[in-house]
Amino acid sequence: MVYLLLENGFEMCEALAPVDILRRGGVDVATVGVSAKTISSSHGVPVVADKVFSDISLSDMEMLIIPGGQPGVDNLWENDAVKALVREVYDKGIKISAICAAPIILARLGILDGRKGVCYPSCSPELVNADFRSGLGVANDRDIITGRAAGDAYDFAFEILTALRGADEAEKIKGAICYE
Repeated sequence: MVYLLLENGFEMCEALAPVDILRRGGVDVATVGVSAKTISSSHGVPVVADKVFSDISLSDMEMLIIPGGQPGVDNLWENDAVKALVREVYDKGIKISAICAAPIILARLGILDGRKGVCYPSCSPELVNADFRSGLGVANDRDIITGRAAGDAYDFAFEILTALRGADEAEKIKGAICYE
């Protein structure tokens, strides 16, 4: 199971593009409302999550995805249970993906230390201990995938699909949606 965290102020395309691509690729993915079942995006669009935060189980977790958006990332960072979950996911060797401002959560927890990473340009000073890859839209360092911004949401989603189900499945879905 792949879990994607949603908190008020999340960036819509950074959350829903990966959900769409992964589901097309046969990945079991669930959106998780952190503070409620219905979460509002950074532009006020309400989204009803598949699950609530207390429903998350590490025993079946294949990957945790954290979309960006403000104040969504700040709201996630202020939640001690979210920080504990992210730390535990990493410590157990479960894959983690984060895009836009969300990689700063990984950086603040020391998870990106010495690892390739990207994030929204104005957040890059937070990745001081990471191997920051300026100019890349997506960086993949073993079990951690980071994305730069909303404009990279599909590349981020396909990188995740490739990591979970292989390049052939990702290419099949790219063809099906006319992604070039």
